[in-house]
Amino acid sequence: MKFENSLSFAQEMDQKDPLNKFRSEFIFPQHNGEDVVYFTGNSLGLQPKRAKAAIDQELDDWGKHGVEGHFHAKNPWFSYHELFQSALAKIVGAKKESEVVPMNTLTTNLHLLMVSFYRPEGNRYKILCEGKAFPSDQYALETQVKYHGYNPDDAIIELHPREGEHTIREEDVSKIIKEHVNEIALIMIGGVNYYTGQVFDMKKITKEGHDAGAIVGWDLAHAAGNIPLQLHDWGVDFAAWCSYKYMNSGPGSISGIFVHEKHESADLHRFAGWWGNDPESRFLMEKGFKPAKGAAAWQLSNAPVLAMAVHKASLDIFMEAGLENLREKSKVLTDYLGFILKDISDRSEAVTMEIITPMDHESRGCQISVLCHGQGRQLFDTLMENGVIVDWREPNVIRMAPVPLYNSFTDIYRFGKILENSL
Repeated sequence: MKFENSLSFAQEMDQKDPLNKFRSEFIFPQHNGEDVVYFTGNSLGLQPKRAKAAIDQELDDWGKHGVEGHFHAKNPWFSYHELFQSALAKIVGAKKESEVVPMNTLTTNLHLLMVSFYRPEGNRYKILCEGKAFPSDQYALETQVKYHGYNPDDAIIELHPREGEHTIREEDVSKIIKEHVNEIALIMIGGVNYYTGQVFDMKKITKEGHDAGAIVGWDLAHAAGNIPLQLHDWGVDFAAWCSYKYMNSGPGSISGIFVHEKHESADLHRFAGWWGNDPESRFLMEKGFKPAKGAAAWQLSNAPVLAMAVHKASLDIFMEAGLENLREKSKVLTDYLGFILKDISDRSEAVTMEIITPMDHESRGCQISVLCHGQGRQLFDTLMENGVIVDWREPNVIRMAPVPLYNSFTDIYRFGKILENSL
């Protein structure tokens, strides 16, 4: 597509956009009486306007029914997750609803899943992950290997870009798997790297990991609700994600997990809780854990219904918009952002903006990360003071994520003008 750095072009693109109507479903922070340019859906998504009514419904039922709301609320709390399990399965590419369940928070879920799927034995005890993973993942992996009595410096193999590059080459992933073919017990990588926005070839890496005799799991914090996923068809053993980024479910909101159906009948080690017990016998209060079918067996405690109410409200919007439609718009939005960044950088004497995110569609989602040579934190601060909400990461990266559900082409044009003025 031939882009133009003009307001008329951006407005014309918005008029043609069939998803533009969903912008009105969200609440934008204000700056000088108008919507901010909000490019941090990769950190915390905007609030759906439906969220308040969804929470109010559960508060009303709590007041009306008390504990009986578990069975007599408009949306019975006992089985609340079943109301949106189908949508969640579609978003991550599960074959059936029982492969997914919303529960807990992301790092908690990664630990619970590693109890089951990181089972070091003999020479096969190492974990392969990406270098500079999100700190919470690093801490989880470090403490898991320590728990099993290993030294993280030895037991954790990190993938790094080559010297002078910013992203990890797929051939280097394959090479390291082959080099450690008899040592890797678990591969656990972020499906989309939080820093660069690089999307990994999850299908290929999962197959190569299995061929090497390893279990393969994914942290999808920056992938779920952002890029197309086919976890079942790819043969992924397990995955976990949060819902507060691209799925707009509120700060610190509920996480979700995927466990492939091939593990349903396996006798796995796990840390259990009563909500993961077979629901048919859950209230018999008997000793002896009987796991529920599928991913639900990893649940621990009562579901946080108020958090799930917002999650459901947001997923309803996803289903109305259509996942394929969102992906197509995402590609064009980020292409346009890349065009605007290059146009301004080429004409600027104050700063050179180096995009470190791969620009081919298969290797990126909504996020574009930019190294600002010449100006760094000062430029970020100026953008924030002028109504552009983006994200800063040390040492010198600004992350931007135009989200197809609520961002527009006019947002990107406005960002460009504010950026030029800031320079």
